[in-house]
Amino acid sequence: MEPAARGVYAAILTPFNANLEPDLGAFVNHGRWLLANGCDGLAPLGTTGEGNSLSLKQRMRIIETALTKLPIDRCIFGAGSCALADAVQLAREATKAGAAGVLMLPPFYYKEPSEDGLYNFYAAAIERVGNPRLRLYLYHFPQLSAVPITPALIRRLRQTFGDTIAGLKDSGSDWNYSAALLKEFPGFGVFSGSEQHLLNNLRAGGVGTISAAVNVTAPLAAPVYRHWQTPEADRLQAVLSAVRVLFQDHPLVAGLKETMALITGNPAWRNMLPPNVPLGPAESAALKAKLAELSAMQPAIAAARAA
Repeated sequence: MEPAARGVYAAILTPFNANLEPDLGAFVNHGRWLLANGCDGLAPLGTTGEGNSLSLKQRMRIIETALTKLPIDRCIFGAGSCALADAVQLAREATKAGAAGVLMLPPFYYKEPSEDGLYNFYAAAIERVGNPRLRLYLYHFPQLSAVPITPALIRRLRQTFGDTIAGLKDSGSDWNYSAALLKEFPGFGVFSGSEQHLLNNLRAGGVGTISAAVNVTAPLAAPVYRHWQTPEADRLQAVLSAVRVLFQDHPLVAGLKETMALITGNPAWRNMLPPNVPLGPAESAALKAKLAELSAMQPAIAAARAA
Protein backbone atom coordinates (compact mmCIF):
# COMPACT_ATOMS: atom_id res chain seq x y z
CA MET A 1 0.00 0.00 0.00
CA GLU A 2 1.40 3.39 -1.02
CA PRO A 3 2.01 5.66 1.99
CA ALA A 4 -0.72 8.30 2.10
CA ALA A 5 1.47 11.03 3.60
CA ARG A 6 4.12 12.48 1.36
CA GLY A 7 5.68 15.81 0.50
CA VAL A 8 6.97 18.70 2.59
CA TYR A 9 5.80 18.62 6.21
CA ALA A 10 6.72 21.28 8.75
CA ALA A 11 7.64 20.02 12.19
CA ILE A 12 5.58 22.93 13.41
CA LEU A 13 6.65 25.11 16.32
CA THR A 14 4.37 25.49 19.33
CA PRO A 15 3.92 29.16 20.30
CA PHE A 16 3.41 29.85 24.01
CA ASN A 17 1.86 32.75 25.89
CA ALA A 18 3.39 34.46 28.92
CA ASN A 19 2.07 31.69 31.19
CA LEU A 20 3.77 29.07 29.01
CA GLU A 21 0.46 27.67 27.82
CA PRO A 22 0.15 26.88 24.11
CA ASP A 23 -1.12 29.89 22.19
CA LEU A 24 -3.66 28.03 20.09
CA GLY A 25 -4.60 31.04 17.98
CA ALA A 26 -0.99 31.67 16.98
CA PHE A 27 -0.52 27.94 16.37
CA VAL A 28 -3.45 27.84 13.95
CA ASN A 29 -2.36 31.01 12.16
CA HIS A 30 1.17 29.67 11.70
CA GLY A 31 -0.14 26.32 10.49
CA ARG A 32 -2.36 28.02 7.93
CA TRP A 33 0.57 30.15 6.74
CA LEU A 34 2.71 27.05 6.28
CA LEU A 35 0.01 25.25 4.29
CA ALA A 36 -0.48 28.31 2.12
CA ASN A 37 3.26 28.70 1.49
CA GLY A 38 4.42 25.34 0.29
CA CYS A 39 3.75 22.72 2.97
CA ASP A 40 1.84 19.59 2.08
CA GLY A 41 1.22 18.93 5.76
CA LEU A 42 2.09 19.66 9.37
CA ALA A 43 3.75 17.57 12.06
CA PRO A 44 2.74 19.02 15.45
CA LEU A 45 3.95 17.84 18.86
CA GLY A 46 7.36 16.59 17.78
CA THR A 47 10.78 17.70 18.96
CA THR A 48 10.42 21.12 17.31
CA GLY A 49 6.97 21.55 18.85
CA GLU A 50 8.43 20.80 22.32
CA GLY A 51 5.97 17.93 22.48
CA ASN A 52 7.82 16.00 25.15
CA SER A 53 7.72 19.07 27.42
CA LEU A 54 3.96 19.39 27.12
CA SER A 55 1.48 17.67 29.40
CA LEU A 56 -0.87 15.07 28.00
CA LYS A 57 -3.75 17.52 28.48
CA GLN A 58 -1.93 20.24 26.53
CA ARG A 59 -1.11 17.86 23.71
CA MET A 60 -4.71 16.71 23.51
CA ARG A 61 -5.87 20.34 23.29
CA ILE A 62 -3.60 20.88 20.30
CA ILE A 63 -5.02 17.79 18.57
CA GLU A 64 -8.56 18.99 19.29
CA THR A 65 -7.72 22.46 17.96
CA ALA A 66 -6.25 21.04 14.76
CA LEU A 67 -9.39 18.97 14.27
CA THR A 68 -11.58 22.06 14.15
CA LYS A 69 -9.21 24.69 12.73
CA LEU A 70 -6.79 22.89 10.38
CA PRO A 71 -7.04 20.11 7.77
CA ILE A 72 -6.54 17.19 10.15
CA ASP A 73 -5.90 14.76 7.31
CA ARG A 74 -2.74 16.72 6.54
CA CYS A 75 -1.35 16.37 10.07
CA ILE A 76 1.03 13.76 11.51
CA PHE A 77 0.99 14.16 15.29
CA GLY A 78 3.83 13.36 17.64
CA ALA A 79 2.68 10.67 20.03
CA GLY A 80 5.98 9.79 21.63
CA SER A 81 6.02 9.06 25.35
CA CYS A 82 7.83 6.85 27.79
CA ALA A 83 4.39 6.07 29.24
CA LEU A 84 2.62 3.51 27.08
CA ALA A 85 -0.82 4.71 28.19
CA ASP A 86 -0.07 8.31 27.13
CA ALA A 87 1.30 7.23 23.75
CA VAL A 88 -1.83 5.13 23.21
CA GLN A 89 -4.21 7.94 24.14
CA LEU A 90 -2.49 10.43 21.82
CA ALA A 91 -2.34 7.97 18.94
CA ARG A 92 -5.93 6.85 19.48
CA GLU A 93 -7.34 10.38 19.52
CA ALA A 94 -5.29 11.57 16.54
CA THR A 95 -6.30 8.54 14.49
CA LYS A 96 -9.95 8.83 15.48
CA ALA A 97 -9.88 12.51 14.46
CA GLY A 98 -8.69 11.55 10.98
CA ALA A 99 -4.99 12.40 11.14
CA ALA A 100 -2.69 11.25 8.36
CA GLY A 101 -0.58 9.46 10.93
CA VAL A 102 1.22 9.55 14.24
CA LEU A 103 4.95 9.90 14.79
CA MET A 104 6.11 7.83 17.74
CA LEU A 105 9.47 7.92 19.47
CA PRO A 106 10.66 4.76 21.14
CA PRO A 107 10.41 4.83 24.96
CA PHE A 108 13.60 6.71 25.73
CA TYR A 109 14.23 6.80 29.47
CA TYR A 110 15.63 3.30 29.94
CA LYS A 111 18.75 3.12 27.81
CA GLU A 112 19.80 0.19 25.63
CA PRO A 113 16.41 -1.55 25.67
CA SER A 114 16.24 -4.92 23.98
CA GLU A 115 14.68 -5.37 20.57
CA ASP A 116 11.99 -7.46 22.26
CA GLY A 117 11.23 -4.57 24.63
CA LEU A 118 10.90 -2.05 21.83
CA TYR A 119 8.82 -4.42 19.74
CA ASN A 120 6.52 -5.03 22.71
CA PHE A 121 6.06 -1.29 23.26
CA TYR A 122 5.07 -0.57 19.67
CA ALA A 123 2.97 -3.74 19.41
CA ALA A 124 1.07 -2.90 22.58
CA ALA A 125 0.47 0.67 21.36
CA ILE A 126 -0.92 -0.52 18.03
CA GLU A 127 -3.12 -3.18 19.61
CA ARG A 128 -4.49 -0.81 22.25
CA VAL A 129 -5.27 1.91 19.72
CA GLY A 130 -7.24 -0.78 17.94
CA ASN A 131 -8.03 1.25 14.83
CA PRO A 132 -7.23 -0.09 11.34
CA ARG A 133 -6.83 3.53 10.17
CA LEU A 134 -3.73 3.97 12.32
CA ARG A 135 -0.64 4.83 10.30
CA LEU A 136 2.37 4.80 12.59
CA TYR A 137 5.62 6.52 11.66
CA LEU A 138 8.63 5.42 13.68
CA TYR A 139 10.84 8.27 14.91
CA HIS A 140 14.57 7.67 14.57
CA PHE A 141 16.40 10.37 16.52
CA PRO A 142 19.19 8.61 18.45
CA GLN A 143 21.04 11.83 19.30
CA LEU A 144 18.18 12.77 21.64
CA SER A 145 16.35 9.53 22.38
CA ALA A 146 19.55 7.43 22.63
CA VAL A 147 17.37 4.59 21.28
CA PRO A 148 17.87 3.96 17.55
CA ILE A 149 15.25 2.35 15.35
CA THR A 150 17.05 -0.60 13.79
CA PRO A 151 16.24 -2.28 10.47
CA ALA A 152 15.64 -5.51 12.39
CA LEU A 153 12.95 -3.84 14.50
CA ILE A 154 11.30 -2.34 11.41
CA ARG A 155 11.33 -5.71 9.66
CA ARG A 156 9.74 -7.42 12.63
CA LEU A 157 7.03 -4.79 13.09
CA ARG A 158 6.16 -4.75 9.40
CA GLN A 159 5.93 -8.53 9.31
CA THR A 160 3.36 -8.40 12.10
CA PHE A 161 1.47 -5.18 11.41
CA GLY A 162 1.95 -4.58 7.69
CA ASP A 163 0.89 -1.18 6.41
CA THR A 164 0.10 0.08 9.91
CA ILE A 165 3.87 0.67 10.11
CA ALA A 166 3.63 3.34 7.44
CA GLY A 167 7.09 4.83 7.54
CA LEU A 168 9.80 6.56 9.51
CA LYS A 169 11.20 10.02 10.16
CA ASP A 170 14.98 9.95 10.04
CA SER A 171 16.43 12.72 12.20
CA GLY A 172 19.69 10.86 12.72
CA SER A 173 21.77 13.12 10.41
CA ASP A 174 23.24 10.12 8.59
CA TRP A 175 21.92 9.92 5.04
CA ASN A 176 23.34 6.41 4.68
CA TYR A 177 20.83 5.15 7.27
CA SER A 178 17.88 6.36 5.18
CA ALA A 179 19.44 5.09 1.96
CA ALA A 180 19.86 1.62 3.46
CA LEU A 181 16.25 1.54 4.70
CA LEU A 182 14.88 2.59 1.31
CA LYS A 183 16.92 -0.13 -0.36
CA GLU A 184 15.80 -2.83 2.08
CA PHE A 185 12.15 -1.72 2.35
CA PRO A 186 11.00 -0.44 -1.07
CA GLY A 187 7.87 1.68 -0.76
CA PHE A 188 8.42 2.38 2.94
CA GLY A 189 7.37 5.95 3.78
CA VAL A 190 10.73 7.39 4.81
CA PHE A 191 10.82 11.14 5.53
CA SER A 192 14.15 12.92 5.90
CA GLY A 193 14.45 14.87 9.13
CA SER A 194 16.24 17.72 7.36
CA GLU A 195 15.29 19.38 4.10
CA GLN A 196 18.98 19.22 3.17
CA HIS A 197 18.36 15.57 2.29
CA LEU A 198 15.03 16.13 0.53
CA LEU A 199 16.26 15.59 -3.01
CA ASN A 200 18.38 12.55 -2.10
CA ASN A 201 15.41 11.10 -0.23
CA LEU A 202 13.07 11.46 -3.20
CA ARG A 203 15.58 10.06 -5.67
CA ALA A 204 16.10 7.00 -3.46
CA GLY A 205 12.36 6.30 -3.21
CA GLY A 206 11.49 8.26 -0.06
CA VAL A 207 8.38 10.36 0.38
CA GLY A 208 9.60 13.79 1.48
CA THR A 209 10.74 15.65 4.56
CA ILE A 210 9.44 16.43 8.04
CA SER A 211 11.73 19.23 9.10
CA ALA A 212 12.03 21.90 11.76
CA ALA A 213 13.52 24.57 9.51
CA VAL A 214 10.57 24.21 7.12
CA ASN A 215 8.81 26.56 9.58
CA VAL A 216 10.84 29.18 7.71
CA THR A 217 11.97 27.48 4.49
CA ALA A 218 8.63 26.04 3.32
CA PRO A 219 8.47 28.28 0.22
CA LEU A 220 11.89 26.94 -0.86
CA ALA A 221 11.29 23.29 0.00
CA ALA A 222 8.08 23.05 -2.01
CA PRO A 223 9.75 23.64 -5.41
CA VAL A 224 12.29 20.88 -4.69
CA TYR A 225 9.46 18.45 -4.04
CA ARG A 226 7.44 19.55 -7.05
CA HIS A 227 10.38 19.51 -9.48
CA TRP A 228 12.65 16.79 -8.12
CA GLN A 229 12.59 14.89 -11.43
CA THR A 230 13.55 17.91 -13.53
CA PRO A 231 16.96 19.35 -14.52
CA GLU A 232 16.30 22.23 -12.12
CA ALA A 233 16.19 19.99 -9.05
CA ASP A 234 19.84 20.29 -8.02
CA ARG A 235 19.80 24.09 -8.23
CA LEU A 236 16.59 24.29 -6.21
CA GLN A 237 18.04 21.96 -3.56
CA ALA A 238 21.24 24.02 -3.37
CA VAL A 239 19.25 27.18 -2.57
CA LEU A 240 17.19 25.34 0.03
CA SER A 241 20.27 23.83 1.68
CA ALA A 242 22.09 27.16 1.78
CA VAL A 243 19.25 28.74 3.74
CA ARG A 244 18.97 25.77 6.11
CA VAL A 245 22.69 26.03 6.96
CA LEU A 246 22.15 29.51 8.38
CA PHE A 247 20.33 28.01 11.37
CA GLN A 248 22.78 25.27 12.25
CA ASP A 249 25.12 27.21 14.54
CA HIS A 250 22.30 27.79 17.05
CA PRO A 251 19.98 25.51 19.03
CA LEU A 252 17.50 24.83 16.25
CA VAL A 253 14.20 25.38 18.03
CA ALA A 254 15.42 28.51 19.82
CA GLY A 255 16.85 29.82 16.56
CA LEU A 256 13.60 29.24 14.70
CA LYS A 257 11.57 30.88 17.44
CA GLU A 258 13.93 33.87 17.38
CA THR A 259 13.47 34.04 13.61
CA MET A 260 9.69 34.00 14.00
CA ALA A 261 9.94 36.80 16.58
CA LEU A 262 12.06 38.87 14.20
CA ILE A 263 9.81 38.20 11.20
CA THR A 264 6.50 38.82 12.96
CA GLY A 265 7.59 41.48 15.46
CA ASN A 266 5.94 39.37 18.18
CA PRO A 267 8.37 38.74 21.07
CA ALA A 268 6.08 36.01 22.48
CA TRP A 269 7.50 33.68 19.85
CA ARG A 270 10.63 33.53 22.03
CA ASN A 271 8.75 31.77 24.85
CA MET A 272 10.00 28.22 25.41
CA LEU A 273 9.30 25.54 27.98
CA PRO A 274 12.17 24.85 30.39
CA PRO A 275 14.79 23.50 30.22
CA ASN A 276 14.93 25.04 26.74
CA VAL A 277 15.84 28.71 26.75
CA PRO A 278 15.59 31.42 24.08
CA LEU A 279 18.70 32.76 22.42
CA GLY A 280 20.66 35.31 24.41
CA PRO A 281 21.34 38.83 23.06
CA ALA A 282 24.67 37.90 21.44
CA GLU A 283 23.22 34.78 19.79
CA SER A 284 20.20 36.75 18.64
CA ALA A 285 22.42 39.41 17.07
CA ALA A 286 24.50 36.74 15.32
CA LEU A 287 21.39 35.08 13.91
CA LYS A 288 20.00 38.43 12.79
CA ALA A 289 23.25 39.08 10.92
CA LYS A 290 23.01 35.71 9.23
CA LEU A 291 19.44 36.38 8.21
CA ALA A 292 20.66 39.61 6.67
CA GLU A 293 22.91 37.47 4.46
CA LEU A 294 19.77 36.24 2.78
CA SER A 295 19.54 39.56 0.98
CA ALA A 296 22.52 38.50 -1.13
CA MET A 297 20.63 35.34 -2.02
CA GLN A 298 17.38 37.03 -2.97
CA PRO A 299 17.68 36.50 -6.73
CA ALA A 300 18.21 32.76 -6.25
CA ILE A 301 15.47 32.58 -3.62
CA ALA A 302 13.02 34.44 -5.84
CA ALA A 303 13.78 32.07 -8.72
CA ALA A 304 13.32 29.02 -6.49
CA ARG A 305 10.01 30.26 -5.10
CA ALA A 306 8.74 30.96 -8.61
CA ALA A 307 9.56 27.42 -9.78
